Amino acid sequence: MSDLAFITDGTIAVVGLIAGLIDMGVNHCPNNGCLAQREVQSYTSISVGDTVFQERTVGEEIYLRRETRHANGPFQLVYGLSATSDGELWAGIGHAYTLTNRRENLFLQLHAMAGLYEEGSGVDLGGPIQFRSGLEVGYQNKTGVRMSVGVDHRSNAGLYSNNPGLETVHFRVSIPTK
Repeated sequence: MSDLAFITDGTIAVVGLIAGLIDMGVNHCPNNGCLAQREVQSYTSISVGDTVFQERTVGEEIYLRRETRHANGPFQLVYGLSATSDGELWAGIGHAYTLTNRRENLFLQLHAMAGLYEEGSGVDLGGPIQFRSGLEVGYQNKTGVRMSVGVDHRSNAGLYSNNPGLETVHFRVSIPTK
């Protein structure tokens, strides 16, 4: 079994949803409503990393992502676009859930997104609809810039008969924006 196997079955997406729902029940429902719209800090991010298919590095990826100012309860709206050295393209939209330790300037972020995938000369993931989930841990400096490492997983969640999955191990820099 792969070292990244805990991500390949959608576990990270489920953990993020459960943690977000618990946070929502404790911190958002009693105050303004469980999924009340709120404004949060937005970020524009770039990440670079290796793509991993069946425990083998198969290429490199660059990924641009936008964490918008819009959140519903603890779930922040995000969208992104990635391209690999093999011509794979992915574009999607979804939500991120971020836990912070402000005293230490540390954060943990989980995200789940739905998107469209073009395999180029890369990995056949079974079809054009692909879900991307991931986990990253990082540090936020005094100016608000975030630096993190993470792992993302893309798969079609069984929509197609072929569902092998593709991981990206990445380094991300996120700049706060207005």
